[in-house]
Amino acid sequence: MQSIHYRTVNVDGLNIFYREAGDKSKPHLLLLNGMPNASSAFEDIINDLKNEFYLVAPDFPGFGHSDAPRPNEFEYTFDHLSGVIEHFIEAIDLLQPIVYGIGYGGVLTFRIAIRRPELFKKYIFQNATAHYEGLGPVFLNAAPYLENRNEETTKLVEPLLTLEGIRLFYLGGVEDQTLINPDDIYHTLYALSRPGQREIQLELLHNYKANIAEYPVWQQFLKDTQPNILLVWGKNDPFFPLAAAEAIKREVPEAKLYAYNTGHLALNEYHAEIAEHIRKFAR
Repeated sequence: MQSIHYRTVNVDGLNIFYREAGDKSKPHLLLLNGMPNASSAFEDIINDLKNEFYLVAPDFPGFGHSDAPRPNEFEYTFDHLSGVIEHFIEAIDLLQPIVYGIGYGGVLTFRIAIRRPELFKKYIFQNATAHYEGLGPVFLNAAPYLENRNEETTKLVEPLLTLEGIRLFYLGGVEDQTLINPDDIYHTLYALSRPGQREIQLELLHNYKANIAEYPVWQQFLKDTQPNILLVWGKNDPFFPLAAAEAIKREVPEAKLYAYNTGHLALNEYHAEIAEHIRKFAR
């Protein structure tokens, strides 16, 4: 039986933390998530799949247990983060992995795929988007901040870093709140309350407008390459609702879509069901 290991590797001068489980001779599965809980989002599904896959889940720079230099020491853009994760893939010798992107992880997946279309074997997306119509009400409310960062617009998004904002990530749209471990909420609050985190997360959120500008490029990539895609979705997500998945499926009609009556962090309630879809998808 396999165990989860908690490791660190130096990438581009940064210590990148990652969770690792499974046998390297099995299919490789790269798990990417940013807000709010970084790689810990995948703990359950790693346990579900660790005897059938080689699984790796890194924390991006500024997230989780990875190094978090101040914004004046590190450029917190999605393009820069995607470059670090691309180098991470090389550093630990992942071989044509299936990639699973949630939220910000989906953004990094698209950016890497555009540069290295041969790198990923298949794609799994959960509550991420490549289309403006896939932005939910929380993101639309943040639009003034994305366009013009100032004292007033910052007030629109700062609540996302508070206890109530973190509760929205975990509890917004869920079917059964008794399945959500409250410890996870408070662990996330602690992580996002550390020195420097406010500046890092606000810097990166402001840069999200650069992703919106890239949506047409990502859409064309999907149309042209018709990759193998599995979509597993919390359909009540206030950040990236079901419309985001439906838009991807419109570009790639053969994509398989499974929607669940839950919110942004669908794995909290449905990791066993999603694990079974991944087993079938990887065959």
